[in-house]
Amino acid sequence: METLLNSIRQLQPIAEPLESMLRQMLRRHELPRRHWLLIPGQVSERIFFIEKGVARGYFLKEDREVTSWFMKESDFIISIVSFYSRQPAQEYVELLEESVLWSITYEQLQRLYATFPEFNKVGRLLTERYYLRSEQRAQNLRMQSARERYEQLLTDFPEIFRRVPLKYIASHLGLSPETVSRLRANKQ
Repeated sequence: METLLNSIRQLQPIAEPLESMLRQMLRRHELPRRHWLLIPGQVSERIFFIEKGVARGYFLKEDREVTSWFMKESDFIISIVSFYSRQPAQEYVELLEESVLWSITYEQLQRLYATFPEFNKVGRLLTERYYLRSEQRAQNLRMQSARERYEQLLTDFPEIFRRVPLKYIASHLGLSPETVSRLRANKQ
């Protein structure tokens, strides 16, 4: 929990009453590898913070898994459209390792915003951070070469090949596993 609270403090100092309420609301989860936090058709009820582990978001396109994103320690996991619109999700969120997560529900988050207006800044800053990541990924897919996308992923997540199966990395990059293997071999 301290890692999560420190992440929040880096965005905005938090007063003791807010910290106390957060400590009461936050729920710890120890979950196995290959556990789904969300599947299509479910409404996303929680925002998760990764203390330990790796997760991926993906969707099915013509019976093929397309990985949208990876998150690791100190990242937040949220299905933004489902969580905020209260509509069924279109994506899967899967844990790729045994994981320790902390979570808060949609209702609890709304209560925090109402009770502690300063906490709205935390929500805004996190939304900005993850929106920028999403836009950067979309831009990279449109404008970068396969090699550039591969190198960017290694810069952002250097240990990815130790923690994520090659087929998911390839799917994320929009490449075949063979192409990723060639890029990796040429890099070494």
